Amino acid sequence: MVLTDTHTHLYYETIADKRAELMERCISNNISRLFLPNVDLASVPLVFDLVRAYPDQCFPMLGLHPCSVKENWEQELNDIKAAHQQNKIFAIGEIGIDLYWDKTFLAEQIEAFRVQINWAKSLKLPIVIHCRDAFNEVYEVLQQEQDENLRGIFHCFTGTLEQANKVTALGFYLGIGGVVTYKNAGLDKIIPEIDLRHIVLETDSPYLTPVPFRGKPNESSYLIYIAQKVAELHQTDMDTVASITTENSRVLFGV
Repeated sequence: MVLTDTHTHLYYETIADKRAELMERCISNNISRLFLPNVDLASVPLVFDLVRAYPDQCFPMLGLHPCSVKENWEQELNDIKAAHQQNKIFAIGEIGIDLYWDKTFLAEQIEAFRVQINWAKSLKLPIVIHCRDAFNEVYEVLQQEQDENLRGIFHCFTGTLEQANKVTALGFYLGIGGVVTYKNAGLDKIIPEIDLRHIVLETDSPYLTPVPFRGKPNESSYLIYIAQKVAELHQTDMDTVASITTENSRVLFGV
């Protein structure tokens, strides 16, 4: 069985011994593929440090997180793009729109999102979307930019069934994480209605820790609890969920 964490910030742990323990726990739980999105320029070297330490398990992505979009976003994005000249990447992410914390830079977030979508399309890479309190805004941009090269993941999907169907109709995968294990989140009603071929698994560690560790820092090894919950909701077994969702990630990322 091979499980794939399509979205983890495990690189935030910079102490070598602790990082090694995190990776060992992943591998012991059959989580042997980790996709790493940066969030800003400062996090780029952290991502590639982890990739160099674990090249067989870790796969980098690059982008500018919407919460990192400020007045100087164009310069920061250009500096992030420069990192791509020396390093292979597998997606542009995480990118998108976030209106939960602050609406001050909405126009800049939309423009940065659009610019990065076109960067991804020019490289024929998928995008990994951060969308919080902004589904309509994100969906409108995607509709405008849609073509045969636009593909990716709606990271941390927690929306409605109608929204899920809109996402999959665009050819995107739904990134399902720890929220699926939360009692009143509502995903338990939606996930059974979504074919597994539209789903990939993620932790977003160290955030959004699944039950039974909710309230503590998340880690990629906890992906197993997310996979178990998805298997339960689909009335199938872990091997089936692991096989289908990992194959989905292989198709998307090309590795």
